[in-house]
Amino acid sequence: MNYNTGMETAQLTVPPAIKQIGETIKNAGFESYLVGGCVRDLMISREPKDWDITTNATPEEIQGLFVETFYENTYGTVGVVTESEDPRLKVVEVTPYRIESAYTNARHPDEVRFSKNLTDDLKRRDFTINAIAYDPSSGELIDLHHGREDLARRVITAVGDPHERFAEDALRMLRAIRLAAELDFAIETQTAAGIVGNASQLAKISKERIRDELTRILMSPRPMQAIYIAQKLGILKYVLPRLEDGIGIDQNQAHSYDVFEHLMRAMQCAADKNWPFEVRLAALLHDVGKPATRVWSEERKDWSFHGHEVVGARMAKDILRDLKFPKETIDAVVSLIRWHMFFSDPDTVTLSAVRRIINNVGKEHIKELLDLRICDRVGTGRPKEQPFRLRKYMSMVDEALRDPISVGMLKIDGTRLMTLGEKPGPRIGWILHALLEEVLDDPQKNTPEYLENKASSMMKMTTDELREIGEAGKERKSEEDEAAVKKLREKHHVN
Repeated sequence: MNYNTGMETAQLTVPPAIKQIGETIKNAGFESYLVGGCVRDLMISREPKDWDITTNATPEEIQGLFVETFYENTYGTVGVVTESEDPRLKVVEVTPYRIESAYTNARHPDEVRFSKNLTDDLKRRDFTINAIAYDPSSGELIDLHHGREDLARRVITAVGDPHERFAEDALRMLRAIRLAAELDFAIETQTAAGIVGNASQLAKISKERIRDELTRILMSPRPMQAIYIAQKLGILKYVLPRLEDGIGIDQNQAHSYDVFEHLMRAMQCAADKNWPFEVRLAALLHDVGKPATRVWSEERKDWSFHGHEVVGARMAKDILRDLKFPKETIDAVVSLIRWHMFFSDPDTVTLSAVRRIINNVGKEHIKELLDLRICDRVGTGRPKEQPFRLRKYMSMVDEALRDPISVGMLKIDGTRLMTLGEKPGPRIGWILHALLEEVLDDPQKNTPEYLENKASSMMKMTTDELREIGEAGKERKSEEDEAAVKKLREKHHVN
């Protein structure tokens, strides 16, 4: 079929497995086009995360063309299983051209009918940059809604009437903001107006779908931009309503920004550092308890927020539960928020206090807690992200986490020495410390065979001889411990 307007040719790099599926469909007498985000990404030299093919074949006709497929939905999408080792190409979705009826639930069409005309399929799509079709075998590019122009202008524009598109599927509003953050695009004026006019429809969307879009926003390069736009266009209140409580809430003199902007900047710091999702989410919510705990101090002539980390942790738990985040994510983020005010005077903090913090958040999350502290500091507007006191604390965390040099490192213990014939008593400790000194000199000696043979010969020594070499071993252990700690402090520049 000739689609007249919007037809051009292009050469885009497409994986062989994708080409093969398209050619199989076309060789059977049907049309086949790549469509959606994969075409968009190819056109801006961005690697597609998934691949979608559309055709005028019915689901049954599609299934008849391939050895392994599955079809378990009401929207006509057939999963075609390929032999590719690339997980993104293992299953490729092939969907018939569709015509959709009204969307009474603001998310899914009440009825889907299959069409023989690509035009019908493209006009139902969300944004012009996602409504471009491409045939890899011929290079034919069909752009009926000027998506190429919007790619060149770097704007997100709804297909047709924005109000109709967002009334059909309210999640598209959040998707527009997410795409803007991922691609560094602006949202076209009428499309933005459509979001403002339909913002309340987001209340009808499942929390799981909102959570998934929020996750992708936070993992984008520009989450701060996205959250600001969501707030400006009136949809943040349907995603993270408690964040808006921080707007205009001035902080104490240590902060340059109100609570809302502080949280935005802390979150953006985590994104700029490419830190994990839990750190980004914790940075976004770490001071969510401040508006509820703010009290003016006449004595200090400043605001205080006592206990905001405790209140914020409770609030974060409710927020994340409402968004249906997994329990392990909730537990990690809540713990980071609860303990993000862990700091003490570096001249008085003790290793035991540091160990308690490590115990509170877990060894697997202590690095994330330190990263969150950096985000918190950057979010205040201070120029230095790692002052001395933070570097000192990092050094002490490393010191607390390192395996201490001890006889416990040996591949032999006191019980084994007794089975070899040594009687209980101080001689066992001296033998173990003497063996430790040998292992410190040559770690390859730390084998059961070598240590048992060496211990057997030591057991023949007199008590005075054993005491002498054992005490020498203890002294060597202390020297090695001091050297290890010195290296850690040099690493953090806190000597």
